[in-house]
Amino acid sequence: MGSSRGQLTPDRATHTASPIMPIPSRSPSDDIQTWYHEAEAARQAGDIATAQAAVERILEQDPERPGALYLRGLLALDSNQFEAAQSWLERAIEVHPHADFYTTLCVIQIKQKAYASALHTTRQGLALQPGLIKLRYYEAGTLFVQGFLEEAALSYRKLLELEPDNVQARANLGVVAKDLGALDEAERHLRHAVALAPGYLSARGHLGPVLLAAGRYEEAWPWYEDRWANFATADGLPSPAARPQVPLPQWKGEPPESAIRVKDNRVRGARLLVVPEQGHGDSLQFVRYLPLALERFAQVGYICPPSLRRLYEESLCARWPGLVMIDDGLRSVDEWDWYCPMMSLPMAFGTRLDNIPAAVPYLYADPARAASWHAGLAALPNPDLPCVGVVWAGGHSGMMEDKVRSLTPEQIAPLLALPHIRWISLQKTDDPAKRAGMDSQARLTDWMDEITDFADTAALIENLDLVIAVDTSVAHLAAAMGKPVWLFNRFAGCWRWLRERDDSPWYPTVRLFTQRQRGDWDDVLTRVAAALQQRFAP
Repeated sequence: MGSSRGQLTPDRATHTASPIMPIPSRSPSDDIQTWYHEAEAARQAGDIATAQAAVERILEQDPERPGALYLRGLLALDSNQFEAAQSWLERAIEVHPHADFYTTLCVIQIKQKAYASALHTTRQGLALQPGLIKLRYYEAGTLFVQGFLEEAALSYRKLLELEPDNVQARANLGVVAKDLGALDEAERHLRHAVALAPGYLSARGHLGPVLLAAGRYEEAWPWYEDRWANFATADGLPSPAARPQVPLPQWKGEPPESAIRVKDNRVRGARLLVVPEQGHGDSLQFVRYLPLALERFAQVGYICPPSLRRLYEESLCARWPGLVMIDDGLRSVDEWDWYCPMMSLPMAFGTRLDNIPAAVPYLYADPARAASWHAGLAALPNPDLPCVGVVWAGGHSGMMEDKVRSLTPEQIAPLLALPHIRWISLQKTDDPAKRAGMDSQARLTDWMDEITDFADTAALIENLDLVIAVDTSVAHLAAAMGKPVWLFNRFAGCWRWLRERDDSPWYPTVRLFTQRQRGDWDDVLTRVAAALQQRFAP
């Protein structure tokens, strides 16, 4: 699931069609059976055109033959012609409702992200054949992606009553239980899935965050190494990215000297290459480990995303010359002895709850750049008003995590209407639906069009009294700078915020305002408004 960020999808298993069912025909003939065999053989060989021609001959003889309509839909699906495939399947169902037809129609609708329609289709098919495992799996998955978690859990449980050792269903129920806040149940299902299939990386990767959310860091980090299996793209689809393929040994805390290379007959100090992963917020949180790594290595390099490079060079490289920021296009690793993914550094350092390196600030704004923003704020009317930065929505609008972590402009508007506060927008978005409404815009000081990277954002944040944000990169940046941060935290949120607490061992200046009920931002906003009035009472 998430940048990481693993993502549960209802069509994780590739759909393969069943052979054409022996459905009674009104006009059977030897020719039709021959054409069926030709179509099936051609389809199996990947010759879609020949298969389609054979099916067309059948339909010329019998336009209402359900098996042929079904096979015609399968051929359209094979060619990614989803609308046509759906039309053929719907025609087949009209003639002869059959559970296999509903199963394939559901696959087509899932591929089109028509999840509500897919859910309706699964239930029609299950009414015909309640014990069909694949349809039950799709029902649970389409419920999950639409946020109906309690119903999804019930559907997975029904499936497991029929097939207790279904590994995917067992693992997915673990994910649903985690999102419902039931960590013990989530752990139980995921461990069951791993016991059934020790090599099932998705289940292993999901178990890591469950243990991390419970604060069991030492036990969790090795499982978290399989997080790659659950990465998703920005639109929520499973990511083709895999564990970084770097021709170096991964450093997991070993003595660095064991991999030192000899060059020019001289032994030099060991060098570590750190590889980025996941989102900017993850980098901002775990970049704290680079100076610690420099205590063990002669040089530490980080393949740095461009938007973070200037901030890191000014905050870190200027203080620790042994740290170097490297362009994304690294072509050679000849100068390096070890590599480590950024989010594997806590495991390498044996991080526990009681030894998290939490000293802040470790990121800084450039003084001259900060002074320029200070002058701009001072020139505004009522310069003595407290300045509060605000971010109400994250990026990656297609991801499930973003849908539950972000507030809408309508939800944030009452907070922005509070008097005696100068609201400073720190919101960046390419999604028009996330932009503030006209009334809120009038209450916001918004200079974000002038922000080019995180160094600019840091300079603006340096002048603020408080930052209020959803769980996104700006919250991590402000917290890493030692600024007070109030975090809008979703119910059963990211593992790094743990459970049942309003502070963070990662950031001493963070205060968590967590949903008490899933999806209820109104209560959170009420508590934040009361805290603001108390903090900035006129």
